[in-house]
Amino acid sequence: MGKKVFVDLSHPFFGDMPLWPYFSKPEIAPMHSMAKAGVLTQSIKCTMHTGTHCDAPRHVMERMFDGSRALYTHELPVDAYCGDAVCLDVRVDRWKLIMPEDLEAAVERAGMKPEDLEGMVVCLNTGMHRKFDDSKDYYHYSLGTGIDAGKWFVKHKVKVVALDQQALDHPLHTSMGNNGTCMNLPGYSGRTIVEEFIDEFGEEAYAEFDRETYIKVHGKEKYDEKFGELEATGNCGTWEPCHKYLLGNGIVGVENLGGDLDKVKGKKFRFFALPIRWHMGDGSMVRCVAEIDEDEVLEAEPRVYKYGAM
Repeated sequence: MGKKVFVDLSHPFFGDMPLWPYFSKPEIAPMHSMAKAGVLTQSIKCTMHTGTHCDAPRHVMERMFDGSRALYTHELPVDAYCGDAVCLDVRVDRWKLIMPEDLEAAVERAGMKPEDLEGMVVCLNTGMHRKFDDSKDYYHYSLGTGIDAGKWFVKHKVKVVALDQQALDHPLHTSMGNNGTCMNLPGYSGRTIVEEFIDEFGEEAYAEFDRETYIKVHGKEKYDEKFGELEATGNCGTWEPCHKYLLGNGIVGVENLGGDLDKVKGKKFRFFALPIRWHMGDGSMVRCVAEIDEDEVLEAEPRVYKYGAM
């Protein structure tokens, strides 16, 4: 074994950083300045789901699938987001859903079998982290996970799912489309991203993201077969199903992985992400790092961030 080194897997935090579409900009203000007080003290006001962060079950679920109340951040073990990890090289086209066959192929590329993932932190490198910016490309048109990927992770008993995208779900499974608060955001054409997706991929492909459309295309029986477990908990099956299926089954998640993620693609390592000890928290901003043998680190250009004032 060679010397152990740490590789940063986090995006930098600052006031003008990219934000999920309905979040307010972080407010960072000096309470003391060097010139006036001889010290620098700053206050920060922002959602804990800013930049690289973790989700607690209570973020999206009232109750777990076993009927117990969903857990807050302080109720999780201190190592809830830590453990033996692998970074999977997931290859999926723009705006597509990550399916079980995509994950199976990525596991094979890592020289593993799906059953090897039990108890592990599974990091997904899809290339989206390289697009991290205040842009539609990163948020509106991201590829992403859904109920099929969620069920696959639960089947293989992973501990944590950490990914390099805007959320644990495809954007059309979120409020950016016609779910939740139904923002129905406009795309580059000026039309909604729902309309754009249907134009590009068809109504049957879009049905995965919309309850009524799925029932119209496939029938209620097929809908219940796919999304029924979520509906039974009082949730709409197509609104953030991967979030809910994972967190409701005790598998926690990390969103917006970044930094030098390409340096550990396809590699095994120890993963660390520690939330603040927040009583009744719904998640936390985190610094994610990989501890890995120095000779296992891949050659890659150090990440340079060009967004905002950086």
